[in-house]
Amino acid sequence: MSRRPRPESELPAPGAPPTRPTGGAVGDPGVADPTAATTRVAIEDREARDLAPWAMRVACSRGRVHEEPGHPFRTAYMRDRDRVIHAAAFRRLEYKTQVFVNHEGDYYRTRLTHTMEVAQVARTLARALRLNEDLTEAVALSHDVGHGPFGHAGEEALKAAMEGHGGFEHNAHGLRVVDVLERRYPGFRGINLSFEVRESFAMHAPGDKEALGFQRRRPLLEAQLVDVCDNLTYTCHDLDDGIASGCVAPEEMREADLWRETWDRTVAEHADLPRPLQVSTTVKRVLDACVTDLLSATARRVADAGVGSPADVQAHAHLLVGYSEGFGRRQRALARLLHERFYRHPRLLRMARKARGFLAALFDAYVRDPALLDRPWQAWADEVGAHRAVCDYLASMTDRQALEEYRRLHLPYERD
Repeated sequence: MSRRPRPESELPAPGAPPTRPTGGAVGDPGVADPTAATTRVAIEDREARDLAPWAMRVACSRGRVHEEPGHPFRTAYMRDRDRVIHAAAFRRLEYKTQVFVNHEGDYYRTRLTHTMEVAQVARTLARALRLNEDLTEAVALSHDVGHGPFGHAGEEALKAAMEGHGGFEHNAHGLRVVDVLERRYPGFRGINLSFEVRESFAMHAPGDKEALGFQRRRPLLEAQLVDVCDNLTYTCHDLDDGIASGCVAPEEMREADLWRETWDRTVAEHADLPRPLQVSTTVKRVLDACVTDLLSATARRVADAGVGSPADVQAHAHLLVGYSEGFGRRQRALARLLHERFYRHPRLLRMARKARGFLAALFDAYVRDPALLDRPWQAWADEVGAHRAVCDYLASMTDRQALEEYRRLHLPYERD
């Protein structure tokens, strides 16, 4: 049976006891059952009791597009997290570019390890702020499944190729991945995530939110938190990888106060450490400083805003998760300098130029002759049109798949 997500008028009030669907739990917390404390109902009871008023409770979820029976001992957001982890799009993140293309080395971050770092930091902060950890983790683990191969260079190539054909943007495509492209269930397309996880994609996607089925409003605090954690983790780990690669030296980052002060303190305290350990220690301290300020500043901002429910958060005039004003300037200065000294390094620019060329050539070849596609993708092209189907196909690829496909199509001595 299928249904649309529940309208807000039907949702339980924040803090109200959760609705208990019949047949959904293996035991009741009031019954002498050794498993009672771990049932879904017991977990929902703990959320109602322990989470902050402005946290999103799973009992207040607007549900799923396709109705499913409740699980005995996992909440809807726990199931969302698990569905993302088991999705093919999530597994492919292991071989998708964060900064360095896969063949550059085995020790640089990939899109998957970046996602894991975001989830780890976001879950830590969610617990400290008494937000919904399971929802936070589900949003964090799913937030990059819409990325194609070759990082932002790949996104630029697909965006250019799809101009005039519906466009391409990784957040909007991520929603498409979880709603349409993943096929793991016999009764419907997609993986049928909860409304709140799906909404996190739409909140960052450009264009008409209503056309995607969502209202124009602020994201939940859990989604806001993931967004800021995404930024702070890639700033820190890209800095770590940039120095390890030799593209940037610690001394080149001294113009940023946050880096210079932390680096100087580390070197003064640990002058005998090998340089790589000095770097990793400094990066860890920068990350700790970001997390500490983000926690305290967000807690103050939420308190000052006077919000008393998730609905208040979404109706508020401003985003509530963020750094203090002074620290935010220092963090942004570090991010800008990293962009200038690392992301604009000739080695990365050359790599990005090649990546755009690979994808543009593949896109053109397949759109001109969709018969070159494997049969399932040919059928998909018949259903949604050649441009969108080819975009979906290329966006699903890992770096290695895209390079192999380019060789198959354009090098005369490669096997088909």
